[in-house]
Amino acid sequence: MKLESIELTNYRNYSHLSLSFSDSVNIFLGENAQGKTNLLEAIYVLAIAKSARTAHDKDLIKWDKEYGKIKGKITRHGDTVPMEIVISKKGKKAKANHLEKRRLSEYVGICNVVMFAPEDLNLIKGSPAIRRRFIDMEMGQIAPVYIHDLGEYLKVLQQRNALLKDFSRHAGSSGALLDILTEKLIELASGIVMRRQAFVSGLNKWAIEIHSDISHGRERLSIAYHSSVRDVLENCDRSKIVNAYEETYERLKKREIERGLTLIGPHRDDLRFRINDRDVQTFGSQGQQRTAALSVKLAELELIRHEVGEYPLLLLDDVLSELDDARKTHLLGVFKQKVQTFVTTTSVAGLDRSLLDRAALFQIHQGTVESLKG
Repeated sequence: MKLESIELTNYRNYSHLSLSFSDSVNIFLGENAQGKTNLLEAIYVLAIAKSARTAHDKDLIKWDKEYGKIKGKITRHGDTVPMEIVISKKGKKAKANHLEKRRLSEYVGICNVVMFAPEDLNLIKGSPAIRRRFIDMEMGQIAPVYIHDLGEYLKVLQQRNALLKDFSRHAGSSGALLDILTEKLIELASGIVMRRQAFVSGLNKWAIEIHSDISHGRERLSIAYHSSVRDVLENCDRSKIVNAYEETYERLKKREIERGLTLIGPHRDDLRFRINDRDVQTFGSQGQQRTAALSVKLAELELIRHEVGEYPLLLLDDVLSELDDARKTHLLGVFKQKVQTFVTTTSVAGLDRSLLDRAALFQIHQGTVESLKG
């Protein structure tokens, strides 16, 4: 999978930009706050139809403009596919092969990306919300139906929470409606959890080997899905998951009404990381946490390749400066594979000479881009 070119119109600090890329390594060089990350973000938005940096699409539109547009051409399984995202105050439109997609779930997954930024080092030690977002964003690429199901789940969750709050204020609220919403929530939750468990199981398989290589065989990393419902275990079948939810919701019904809040479900789940059977989040050193995060990101590459048949694009946003030489060496080793890579950095000092010789190099200054080589 390769990104041949990209064209930006009214995107962040770019009025208009058109670039063609190397199918190997592309390095965006420049000082901070010049537009390097904006360019990397545009590639991500082209693929995922949302930003990893902001939840507000209007932030992506250049100041005082009515819309922003990202166009690109990708090569997937030997075929060239034009892609386009238009963002306006009215919403978002996505096209692939010049055809508008009615649902984003029909668009996401055409182009796959893995992004690694300094904040991803918080994947291990950060909040559960960070890890849930990680699961949701990555799963959406390889199982587009997951996006639809998750969206439906969040809608029902919002309705159920509103009803629970109403219960806590008004004794006459409908118990029958609560039962209907709970049943619908369980139906959606069970499917989401099963898909998440399968994803984490696959990720764990690749991460074990990668982490062992990075640690020279001294450490064994394991990743497990942690459910807010105790009896929802890995490899459980759907009926057992449904039964576990039904029993737990019934047991927590009074407490949920008192709190006015849904207390269990995929929106409360988490990941658990262990090295040599010790919890990395609690007991791991900063070095172990960073190595685990790097292992997870590299495992993503392999998992997506296994699922879709090609490596995704790899986006590295100023992450090289955050890694020591040993971890950097393993990450740079990815470049020797058939992975098209986009790197932002303030300096190429310390980068492998053979890597620079085959890389396309772009200088970025105040929203203007100059091709230095490639």
